[in-house]
Amino acid sequence: MKKTQKYLMMTLALSLAFLSVLSTSCQKKSGAEKGSVDGPSNYPYQATATVGMIADIVQNVAGDKAKVEGIIGEGVDPHVYKPTRADVVSLSDADIVFYNGLMLEGKMGDVLIRVSRKGKPVHAVTEVILDKGDYVMTDEQEHYDPHVWMDVQGWIKATDVVAKALGDYDKVNEEFYQTNAENYKAELVKLDAYAKKVIDSIPEKQRVLVTAHDAFNYLGRAYGLKVRGIQGISTESEAGVKRIETLVAYLAENGIPAVFVESSVSQKNVMALVEGAKARGHDVRIGGELFSDAMGATGTYEGTYIGMIDHNVTVIARSLGGEAPEKGLNGKLSHKH
Repeated sequence: MKKTQKYLMMTLALSLAFLSVLSTSCQKKSGAEKGSVDGPSNYPYQATATVGMIADIVQNVAGDKAKVEGIIGEGVDPHVYKPTRADVVSLSDADIVFYNGLMLEGKMGDVLIRVSRKGKPVHAVTEVILDKGDYVMTDEQEHYDPHVWMDVQGWIKATDVVAKALGDYDKVNEEFYQTNAENYKAELVKLDAYAKKVIDSIPEKQRVLVTAHDAFNYLGRAYGLKVRGIQGISTESEAGVKRIETLVAYLAENGIPAVFVESSVSQKNVMALVEGAKARGHDVRIGGELFSDAMGATGTYEGTYIGMIDHNVTVIARSLGGEAPEKGLNGKLSHKH
């Protein structure tokens, strides 16, 4: 089963990579008006991204040159999301498409392949990271962990992919995209430093992050947290009674003060942990709601990638006994912690 699953993942990734190269080749040969090597026929052109975290990068890099649309919105779990007819139309009508890869959008794989076959540029923002074999994390079944955005350094690399892709698509504005990317990455560097600082302020024995599913392993590795998820990397995996009992025992034995719910995942299993710990004589509270597979509401600070991570690390630090400003890095957090 392990080999079959991994083979399917590699086949999908290779298919999309091949089709992306093929589409670029077709554009060069045909000189198609839309998406040709000469660039878009008009501005703003249409850029479509599968998830909000990617759409946010694209918007910051593309500026006013593109109209950016995200398919999967706030509070929606991309692991189990099934594309609608409107989504298929949006992807088909786009001039350039960005997706995460690493099987995050497993149910959208066929649509992405069909779009790429039409000669449209389709890019996985994790393509550079995947080439670095020691960076991408996997679970015990060797499934890829797609939650790269939880490590700001990983999302800096994704920003480079977006900037290059936009520059290749729209050569006239290549320098514009690179400048925007550098400015955005400077903000991400500040965010990365802030995350390290506030997480490091948590007492060492309490640097344990317990959540609904394993979406925070990159964050844990980058900033020094032990991560325990009730479900696996994908929310399609089910949490067994034994897993919950094991985590309850861990919470009680280690005196962990808080566990966390996620905005795009049911709270049921996390509440079972709280009740189980209480039955063992250990009071553990809900430390707050974290953004895992989706950002906050559109138009809010938490509805941006920077706001999403600022919220997460600030809530985690304050709930586990660390020190962080109530309003976060930029003083913009709207949620109470």
